[in-house]
Amino acid sequence: MESYVRCTRCDRYICPACMREAAVGHQCVECVKEGARSVRQARTAFGGRISTVPVVTYVLIALNVLAYLGELVRPAIVDRFEMLGAGLAGPDGGHYLWQAQHPADFSPEGVVDGEWYRMLTGAFLHLPPTEGTFGILHIVMNMVSLWNLGRVVESQLGRVRYLALYLLSALGGSVLVLLIAPDQPTLGASGAIFGLGAAYYVMARRLGADMNAVNRFMAGLLLWLLISAGLTSWQGHLGGLLAGGVVTLAYAYAPRDSRRALVQGAVCAGLLVLLVVLAVGKASALRNGAG
Repeated sequence: MESYVRCTRCDRYICPACMREAAVGHQCVECVKEGARSVRQARTAFGGRISTVPVVTYVLIALNVLAYLGELVRPAIVDRFEMLGAGLAGPDGGHYLWQAQHPADFSPEGVVDGEWYRMLTGAFLHLPPTEGTFGILHIVMNMVSLWNLGRVVESQLGRVRYLALYLLSALGGSVLVLLIAPDQPTLGASGAIFGLGAAYYVMARRLGADMNAVNRFMAGLLLWLLISAGLTSWQGHLGGLLAGGVVTLAYAYAPRDSRRALVQGAVCAGLLVLLVVLAVGKASALRNGAG
C-alpha cells in the first residue's frame, strides 16, 4: 500500500494500517515501542512499582489456605513442617523435649537436625480445627488480618519489597522462637502479620498520616502481643514485629535518589545474614548441650 504519511518521530514513511496516533501527528510501531521503553515507571513513595492489584497478598492467602487444606487431609504435615527448634522423636512415634545426650533409639528433629525449612514453612501452617485455644479461628483471624493489612502495605511498597518484608518478618519470628523457646513447636502467619503491622505504622509516620487511628491500631496490636504471651507464641509475634520494623525503616528513610534501592536491599540482606548467623549459632549450641 502506498503511503504519504511520515512518522513524526523518525520521519520514515508509515502505512496507514500500522500508524499510531500521537499527541501531534502519527508515529510508527517501532517508535511507539521505543517511547514506551523510555517512559519512566511511576513509583510509590518507598520506591516500589505502583500496582492496583495486591497480587502477592492474594498468593500468600492462597498458600496459607492450601496448606491448611493439606493439614486436614494429612495431619502429619503439622509435625513435619511446623517451626521447631529442637526436639526428640521417640521409638514409639512420640515427640519429646530436647536433650543433647539422648538414648540411641531417640532421634533429633527440628532445626537442630538441619531442618531449616521449618523456619519458613511453619509460617504457612495453622492450628487444626479442634486443637489449641483458637482452633479454626487461628487461620481465619490471621487471613483477615493479612487481607486488611497486606493490601495497604503492598500498595505502598510494591510487590518485591512487600514480599521481602513478609518473609523476613516470618523468619525473624522463627529466629526469636529458636533463641528463646527452641523446644516449643509453633505455627501460624502471626509473626509475618506483626511485621506488616510494624510496616503500617512506620509508613504512616513517614507519609505524615493522621496518627490517631494508626496509634489506636498499634495499641491494639501491642495489647494482643501481651495477651498472646499466655495463649500463643509471643516470641514469634515479637520477632516478626522487630524484623518488620527494621525492614520498613530502611524502606522509608533510605535516600530518595539512585542509591535508594541499594540501601534498601543492603539492609534486607544484612538482616537476613544476622538472622542466619543467630540461628546457626543457636542450633550449634543446642547440639553441643550449651543451648
